[in-house]
Amino acid sequence: MIAIIDYDAGNIKSVEKALAYLGEEVRITRDREEILASDGVILPGVGAFGDAMEKLHTYGLVDVIREVVRRQIPFLGICLGLQLMFESSEETPGVEGLHLLDGTIRRIPAAPGLKIPHIGWNDLTFPNKGRLFRGIEEHSYVYFVHSFYLEAADSSIVTATTEYGTRIHASVEKDNIFACQFHPEKSSRIGLKILQNFVDITKEYRDQHTQGGQ
Repeated sequence: MIAIIDYDAGNIKSVEKALAYLGEEVRITRDREEILASDGVILPGVGAFGDAMEKLHTYGLVDVIREVVRRQIPFLGICLGLQLMFESSEETPGVEGLHLLDGTIRRIPAAPGLKIPHIGWNDLTFPNKGRLFRGIEEHSYVYFVHSFYLEAADSSIVTATTEYGTRIHASVEKDNIFACQFHPEKSSRIGLKILQNFVDITKEYRDQHTQGGQ
């Protein structure tokens, strides 16, 4: 079962529908025990960094997410979910993120002819191709909607980048933590393959855990 964290963020239903299309059992939940009993956890999101962190604290989900990471349960952040994993965001100065990984969320710099937010299809390059991109060719196109972007402190965790006025760290991976700035659930065939890869990763982790407990 895949748990989608419910913290009143937008875009949850489209992630649920994409996973259901892949034949996965999905629960939209903020229940601690249900989240910790899942094979994988997804933190989606559309909206403002500060508002989202306030909701996560209000629902007691910050400690739950940290426990998910500690237990090595595969954890995927999507769009705002990626941004929340890091230290802070220029969108809401003074608000601390989950800080699961080191890095800062920056505003996409204004430039002549550049529309912000970045909305639409853009291609990916793979500086360190991660497990989410198994079976996916470099320069495949995915769908973005954002005004802020990740500047990761450690380039070794960056698995995909794109260009939009600046180099954007579009996906990261470290241990059981995965994240995408783009929306796989809105990225057609390529996006479904990325989500299927995450599902496969959850099964690999589950099998390892089962064998380790025998």
